Amino acid sequence: MSQKKLVKQLLKKLDKLEADREKLIDKLAKALDKLDKKAVPKKTPAKKVAAKKAPAKKAPAKKVSAKKVAAKKAPAKKVAAPAPATSA
Repeated sequence: MSQKKLVKQLLKKLDKLEADREKLIDKLAKALDKLDKKAVPKKTPAKKVAAKKAPAKKAPAKKVSAKKVAAKKAPAKKVAAPAPATSA
């Protein structure tokens, strides 16, 4: 086929695709409109004003008294001192 015929065929296909695209866009727009119309009446009664809740009182945190623990010292071992050698 000549290039002109190929170009004409491709242009026809492109036009058809564009027309299909437009149709799909229209269908989607209609479907969205229907959904919006259905959703609006349902949402209105569903919106309830939340009852104001009193802020929950936080219990005062218990202060943990920091007890200072004295470092335990290991009892010192008494080493028996060698008896002084007495020389006579």
